[in-house]
Amino acid sequence: MARRLRPVGPDFIESAPLRLVFAREVTASPDAVFRALADDVPGWTEWFSAVTLARPTEDGAGREIRLRGGIRFQETVLVATAPEVYAYRVDVTNAPGARALVEEWRLTPDGTGTRVQWTFATDGTAPFRLALRLSRAGLGRTFRDAVTALDRRLASTNV
Repeated sequence: MARRLRPVGPDFIESAPLRLVFAREVTASPDAVFRALADDVPGWTEWFSAVTLARPTEDGAGREIRLRGGIRFQETVLVATAPEVYAYRVDVTNAPGARALVEEWRLTPDGTGTRVQWTFATDGTAPFRLALRLSRAGLGRTFRDAVTALDRRLASTNV
């Protein structure tokens, strides 16, 4: 059953009751990584294995995302500052226990490549927060695999 979450802003990244932060360096430039994140939303299914459907909505101001296992999100893009930050808020989801959720992708030049940092900021019921804490290692692995696949994809297309 889909539920509407609390509408929070970009500042929620710093104030969320639960923040999971993951980072990885890639060889692609910040511009190329940003374009893959913000401008090629359908392309997420090619490099983020957990994502089964990704499409922009509302002329790019929103996104519809579906994950393996049946989790669905309707999102609003909060920040799209090329090539540094791409962040979105989940407005509606069928994920049980979630009350608020913002994800931020922060891109920093790192030599000739990019340091990609993903922050998963959320609030929810105690069981929801506990489940996420217990899932931290798996989320980290999913992030690393996704960013590695994105880097390979960008290298193969010479973006």
